[in-house]
Amino acid sequence: MSVSHAQLKAFHAVAVHGSFTQAAERLFLTQPAISDQVRKLEERFGVLLFHRNKRAVRLTDLGERLLAITQRLFVIQAEAEELLQDSRALLTGTLTLAVDAPVHVLPQIARFCERYPGISVKIETGNTDESLFRLYNYQADLALLGRDVDDERLLSLPLPDDQLLAFVARNHPWAGRESICLADLDDTPLVLRETGSVTRQTLEQEMSQAGLRIRPAIQVEGREAAREAVVVGIGVGVVSAAEFGADSRVYAMPIRDCSQRMKETLVCLKEQSSRRVVATFLDIMRESLQPGASSKNA
Repeated sequence: MSVSHAQLKAFHAVAVHGSFTQAAERLFLTQPAISDQVRKLEERFGVLLFHRNKRAVRLTDLGERLLAITQRLFVIQAEAEELLQDSRALLTGTLTLAVDAPVHVLPQIARFCERYPGISVKIETGNTDESLFRLYNYQADLALLGRDVDDERLLSLPLPDDQLLAFVARNHPWAGRESICLADLDDTPLVLRETGSVTRQTLEQEMSQAGLRIRPAIQVEGREAAREAVVVGIGVGVVSAAEFGADSRVYAMPIRDCSQRMKETLVCLKEQSSRRVVATFLDIMRESLQPGASSKNA
């Protein structure tokens, strides 16, 4: 038979304050209501917890032992309430983002960490499929995707899109060119990302529509591996403008006739969107997308 929390709370208040009247005042209840809770607890288990007389209330031996337990119980409850209140105020907690390219959200993460230093932020990198997997399996709070995903379970926040760039090693014959066209990539050794990469899918679609051939020189996992393969001269790489970054070893050129632009979308599960930590990060992202936000946040 389970113990009623309300009955234990009433017992504890009477035991601590030594009076049914004072216990009622502390719990904002009537004295008869407190007496009824304690009586029901005693009758339920066939025990006596208090010696009662007109002038005082005194614990029985069993009551003393139960008080030692309820003291620990309500200390733990108070600690739990304090933890939850701190989490609500974003004083403690964690935020995990599964991203295909961290560069798109790093300024906002920096702003979040500055405002809420008690929150531990973790970034898990992977392609769009991997990021979605983490989100759906509750391994991440938010996911940054390289393509639109039509799913009623998701709350989506689109980010600004970018053009596609080709990049080569500094000693490559193309280094120094202002731009290239898709035809330049026809039958050219290419450093391709893994299956599931949106960058690769976009390039394949563009080349196919133009009737051009893709010649894989190597397939690698991740952007860093692709960059290193290009640096050593294995082939030409392709990346979105926002993800190119700064690296003196490589040279980037716009693909001028590439019609598709790289889109990034920040998503979370709708059922998680009201969580304070998730909603707050989304608010910071929305702030950064407002006109003039870059100058205000600089």
